[in-house]
Amino acid sequence: MDRRAFLRTTTSLVVSTSISRHARSSATDNQSPKFSTENKRWQRAYDEALRILSANVRTLPRFSGAVLIEGADYAGIWQECGPHEALVYRHFQPEVARNSHLTFFALQRPDGQLPANNKLTESGFGQIQMVVPIAATAWELAQATGDDELLHKAYAACSRWDDWLSRYRNTRNTGLVEGFCTYDTGHDNSPRWTGIPPQCPAKDAKRFPPIPTLPRLCPDLSATVYGGRLALAAMAHASGKSVESERWQKKADEIRNLILKRLYVEEDSAFYDLDAQENFVRVRSDVISRICGEHVLDQITFNRIWEQQLHKASAFWSPIPLPSIALDDPHFVRPIERNSWGGPSQALTALRAGRWFDYYGRAAEFSHMMNKWCEALQTDMTFRQQLDPLSGEFTQADLPGYSPACLVMYDYTWRLAGVREEAHELQWNVRPGHAASEHARFEVVVDKHKSAVMQYDKESARLTLDHQAVAEVKGTARLVSNKNGKLLKVLGISENAEQINIKTAQRAHHYVLQPNQEISIS
Repeated sequence: MDRRAFLRTTTSLVVSTSISRHARSSATDNQSPKFSTENKRWQRAYDEALRILSANVRTLPRFSGAVLIEGADYAGIWQECGPHEALVYRHFQPEVARNSHLTFFALQRPDGQLPANNKLTESGFGQIQMVVPIAATAWELAQATGDDELLHKAYAACSRWDDWLSRYRNTRNTGLVEGFCTYDTGHDNSPRWTGIPPQCPAKDAKRFPPIPTLPRLCPDLSATVYGGRLALAAMAHASGKSVESERWQKKADEIRNLILKRLYVEEDSAFYDLDAQENFVRVRSDVISRICGEHVLDQITFNRIWEQQLHKASAFWSPIPLPSIALDDPHFVRPIERNSWGGPSQALTALRAGRWFDYYGRAAEFSHMMNKWCEALQTDMTFRQQLDPLSGEFTQADLPGYSPACLVMYDYTWRLAGVREEAHELQWNVRPGHAASEHARFEVVVDKHKSAVMQYDKESARLTLDHQAVAEVKGTARLVSNKNGKLLKVLGISENAEQINIKTAQRAHHYVLQPNQEISIS
């Protein structure tokens, strides 16, 4: 089931029992995902990524619980990315994932403003700096862990945050979210924000500089609010607040329609800021993929953008996808400097890609992107922030030990060749012959207590759930089962046609599977 359908599901999403703090913090090594492969190069990179992530779990001032910090140059946690990163990391330290949300709720101001960050030096309120909605990641985490307390805290805090944004970031009364400064979208050193200060005046996110083109209507900030409102609608429903749920759904629909109506330029197949003088800021940037990340687009519109921008070799489908500015956009900045959203492919964008590639039916192309990123990470081994989208070389001026790059290595390993738990299903990504699957073994606890295992030999993979055989598979494909191991469908995740043989206790299946093709298993 896709993420948005997951958020809209009704009765099965009700969280009825709080989990004690002891239970939440009791994840041990035998509950953490386990991966081993005879491919020494892959194993070394994977292990190093996990080592860095463990070292990046820190306790910061102004909140007592340990969180996953950004690492490298960044001694803190930022709203635009920290909660999402901790959600990805939750299988190893669920309490850290929880704290990485509660930090922002605990530091929320009385007027409803959430901090943009919490750092060693300060808690910042000089910009809004949001990308992945904290409401959405909190909701997903609460459901995955059965955390009723987190759900209620997230609903209260994120409702107040939405009210704050409506009050202070809608000065033009359009219903869209306005950008006042560069840091609002986390686009440091991006030509999108040329001439605009990094922070709001006096570090007050309610104020914007006296510049004629400000404030701007921003598609990505508005998409973040859209995704947050969908999550709030789902949280309200899970809490038995049907009237509030309907209100949030209506507000979500309203802002989605406004994004498409006012900020999408069809002839360019792109989304742009609209400045205060009603001019588009025509810089083709990763704003487009951020819109996809919140599923603002219908499939028809996505397909057009995919062909004209995202999957176009001269634009965003670079040798190492996805650059922060299209390759053929005249604003692409060279030479590449550190911490630049002016062109390099960013680890943050790569990590966020899992939120939309599968949703829009592009699992095969995502496999290509994941392989390219894992190759680049293994070649460099320092886990830095960004790389040249043409050469794959990481910017050495950035410090090593960047959490998002480490999470890409971890997350992509399991998305490529391991088993993953989604809302109501298990995804078994079978790739015999892949570097990661060289006599590999993947094991993860799913459905809170079941052990799902994928064991590879040279030509096939054996899938088991709680020591019961699910299937033996030859060929590259994703098998989707329910939480009890019943096979439901098979999906083409290779860029080439694949011969697939699936053997279960009941029967054998044979398919010729095309890229992205989905076939139901009866």
